[in-house]
Amino acid sequence: MDILEAVTSRLHAHKQTVTCAESCTGGMLAAKLTQLPGSSAWFDTGFVTYSNEAKQQLLGVQAQTLDHYGAVSEETVREMALGALLAAKADYSLSISGIAGPTGGSDDKPVGTVWFGLASKQRIWARTALFEGGRDKIREQAVAFALAFLADHLPE
Repeated sequence: MDILEAVTSRLHAHKQTVTCAESCTGGMLAAKLTQLPGSSAWFDTGFVTYSNEAKQQLLGVQAQTLDHYGAVSEETVREMALGALLAAKADYSLSISGIAGPTGGSDDKPVGTVWFGLASKQRIWARTALFEGGRDKIREQAVAFALAFLADHLPE
C-alpha cells in the first residue's frame, strides 16, 4: 500500500477529513488527495494561496507574520494550517510554503527550502525540508513529504 492509500484509508476508517493550504505546490497536494475514488469522504476543501494577500484574506495569516518571518517560515505555515483547519472545519490541515525555484532563494532560504504545517483540533506541528532538483521535482517531493508528515500523525 502506498502512502496515499495508507493516509486516505486511515482518514476514511476514522471518518476524518483533511484540508490543505498550498503555496509553492499550487494545488498539487489537493490533486493528490483527490486522486482516489471516494475522496469526498476525506477531502472537502483546499486552498491555493500563492500570494501573501491570499494567505491573509483566505487563511487569516497575520501581515506582521509575513513581514517579520516571510512566507517561507515556520510561523507562516502554522498560521496557514490553523486558518485552513478552521475555514474548512476539517479534522486535519496540511500547509506548504517554499521556494521551488529556479529563482527566489537566498543564503538563509535556498531554493528547495519548504516549510510544512500540520494542524489538528488539538495541536499544530511544523517541519522543514530542503529538496534538490528542478522546480517540478521540488514540488513533487514536497507533496510526498506532506503526505508522510500527515501519516505520522494519524491514528492507526
